[in-house]
Amino acid sequence: MTDDLLDRSSVHALLADGTTVCIRRVLPSDHDQLRGLYEEMSPDNLRLRFFAASRRSAAMAADRACASAHPGYRALLAEANGAVIGLAEYDTGGEKDGAEISIAVADGLHHRGVGTLLVEHLVSAARAEGITTFTADALSENHEVLRLFADLGLRTSRRFEGPEVRCTVHLDQDDAYLSAVEARGRSADIASLLPLLRPSVVAVVGAGRTPGSVGRAVLHHLRTGGFTHRLFAVNPCVTSVLGVPAYPSVAALPKTPDLVIVAVPAAAVAVVADECGRAGVRALVVVTAGLDHIQAGTLLAACRTYGMRLVGPNCLGVSNTEAGLSLDATFAAEHPRPGTAGVAVQSGGVGIALLDGLSRLGIGVSSFASLGDKYDVSGNDMLQWWESDGRTDLALLHLESFGNPRAFSRTARRVTRRIPVLTVDAGRTEAGRRAAASHTAAAATRTMTRGALFTQAGITATRSVGELLETAALFHSQPLPEGSRVAIVTNAGGAGVLTADACAEAGLALPPFTPAMIDELLGVLPDGAAIGNPVDATAAVSEEQLTECVDRLTRCPGIDAVVVALVPTALAAATGDDLVRALTAAPGRRARPVLAVRLEQDRSVRLLPAADGATIPSYAEPQAAARALAHAAERAEWLARPAGVVPDLDDTETGRARTVVAEYLAAHSDGGWLDPRTCADLLACYGIPQTPWAWAETEDDAVLAADRLRGFDGRVVMKAHWPGLLHKTQQHAVHLDLRGDSQVRAAFRDLETRFAGLITGVVLQPLAARGTELFAGVAQDEVFGPLVLFGLGGTATEVLADHAARLAPLTDRDVHELIISPRCAPLLVGANGNSPVDLEELEQLLLRLSRMAADLPQLAEADFNPVLATPGGVTVLDARVRLLPRRPQDPYLRRLR
Repeated sequence: MTDDLLDRSSVHALLADGTTVCIRRVLPSDHDQLRGLYEEMSPDNLRLRFFAASRRSAAMAADRACASAHPGYRALLAEANGAVIGLAEYDTGGEKDGAEISIAVADGLHHRGVGTLLVEHLVSAARAEGITTFTADALSENHEVLRLFADLGLRTSRRFEGPEVRCTVHLDQDDAYLSAVEARGRSADIASLLPLLRPSVVAVVGAGRTPGSVGRAVLHHLRTGGFTHRLFAVNPCVTSVLGVPAYPSVAALPKTPDLVIVAVPAAAVAVVADECGRAGVRALVVVTAGLDHIQAGTLLAACRTYGMRLVGPNCLGVSNTEAGLSLDATFAAEHPRPGTAGVAVQSGGVGIALLDGLSRLGIGVSSFASLGDKYDVSGNDMLQWWESDGRTDLALLHLESFGNPRAFSRTARRVTRRIPVLTVDAGRTEAGRRAAASHTAAAATRTMTRGALFTQAGITATRSVGELLETAALFHSQPLPEGSRVAIVTNAGGAGVLTADACAEAGLALPPFTPAMIDELLGVLPDGAAIGNPVDATAAVSEEQLTECVDRLTRCPGIDAVVVALVPTALAAATGDDLVRALTAAPGRRARPVLAVRLEQDRSVRLLPAADGATIPSYAEPQAAARALAHAAERAEWLARPAGVVPDLDDTETGRARTVVAEYLAAHSDGGWLDPRTCADLLACYGIPQTPWAWAETEDDAVLAADRLRGFDGRVVMKAHWPGLLHKTQQHAVHLDLRGDSQVRAAFRDLETRFAGLITGVVLQPLAARGTELFAGVAQDEVFGPLVLFGLGGTATEVLADHAARLAPLTDRDVHELIISPRCAPLLVGANGNSPVDLEELEQLLLRLSRMAADLPQLAEADFNPVLATPGGVTVLDARVRLLPRRPQDPYLRRLR
């Protein structure tokens, strides 16, 4: 069974209507409730479930579910408000690969997704036990259960036998199933957020009379922000706060709130949460900071018990600016300006900066969530909200930790194809990671792993809040460039040089103009203009001339974007020319992006209003404009690429690999580095190509092995082995270029003498041909799962650190980008006249390594170094694999944090 269901008594998940349900194993004490579940069914539902309406079936079903567990049987129940509302079971009946499944849902609770959610959890548990198919018998008139199986997203077949139907469900986890689970989860998630972001009744608990109190500040913002629905305060000492009616408790309110803002001392938060739950509140925002471990656990338990969504604790609050609502439940300095940017942050300070910046730019905010310590509602939730709200066209995130990165990645890949998703890459340094962990009480994420997530998901990662706003301004106001080719126009040569340097440093290209374009520009610019790239239009350029120049450049086939660097001059002032107006007065939005750089500008970025209602981003520094434009070019390139798929691989034996792992861990309970034979067996399960090798424990065995392995030139390599040996070359535990028996014997004696008491044997291999030495490996991240690494190999791999990384499982797109990302990539495609290596085989190697890492959560580390790549193929020359005793986890299983 899955890790969650084995090691925790329960998990919580969302039903289709957004309410929370507990999924857990059946206990003997559940007998009476389970019997009641069946006894309270209508005769018709009993007949559909048991093919007969006998009440005796209820007792028998409860007896079976509550009996002592036996191999091959699993029973999960769904519980809401302490009542059992559904049961799902499977039983292999002694079969190895298949199991019979049955489902029961309480009367009156059909069509809320109870049965589907239970089946999803059973599917996950069954897969972990090697079960590949479910079968179920149903009456042909039982349309609900037949529809449940048909809509799961799994491959299903039916066989009709008179009035009955036998359904067979194949449990392969392919993209179709994950997409179906995603769609159900998205719908449920959005429904659960409605009380939080579109509440009809709001109450603030802790709104005091003291002007400096946080609760009073939140209440003030709600009242002055124009919240159009009912608003209450909870304060036992007064009857009104800021003109808002106050009541002594949540229970005393005349109408149950959808949303409660909690701003009380940490010791009182859990008590308030319990009171809210008992009253039927659906969502909490806890702005209080400083909860200890016990207080935090009690708060979350109350939210799960009563099905309340939670933002915080230790947060700034939430806002939703949509017309007819005007919800501003924050204590920020100002109300957010209504607009189209969705914002989710963990840091309240960053949130205030983004709200202020977006309002100042005129972009505004559609909805805002300060997630704080992020016990429940996360960036993943907010992405799904923005995807469906019909208002948001730009998503800004500041996340210091990730709860379920692989689910977040799938969501972000989908959302990013519709709207840009931008983030601040916080915690890039060790100091930053320590601060993030301390601030959010969550594990900080390694830089390379986080970078892989952002790259694969198409998220635009910036390095500061300022850069985030600068890039958001461009994405909001201009079309994306088709490429990275930039034309620069300036009225001052020095400004053009600075802008050219900034663009080149950002990875943008400044192509020369064609003779025809040079003639066109000379025809519209004043005498003395220099038509290079940059174009120096001189201080004499008029408003009309600059407008014509920019328009022609935006229509130039070899140009993807135009940057106009301007400085104020007395000449323009004397003639009455407004060069900025030359950019903003053009009728209609230009087909290619246009950016301004104005060195005298007092803010880092502004949006200049254009005559047609559009805007032009204007930057105070060329570097800011170049960074934003580079991000836009990267997004355009990402969108132009097809979404990748995880390829099917031939000749993989996942079952045998799991047996190899299980047998090793049975003999080594704490895990460890595999011996050469076990390592080779594991790699063979995935068809990973290895150079021929032999194991020898004596000098004579080494000679015999060498005779068998000698290639066309008779030379072999000998490597010492003992448990825990990692860096053979550094330990001088390798002998190369051994010829003849005497050299083999001498090498063996040398290793045996120098490493006496350690060495357990030697590995012999034929000396490899010449080729490119590469590195491929896996690092298992506790939060993100397996990370596949690739780059330059050999003895210099750690010194040069020329590696790229992607999260497993790799798609065909991921593996291609992984290969071309390191600096050594030109060596692989035939740089300097050399023949290219076998790229197809290299891709296969990485895909098989990814599959092994995704299949085996016990795989803590894998290190293939060197991997020899030649035009004729790819071979692993040395492999190390470390296993740890871990149970499988299903990152895509629907559950709340």
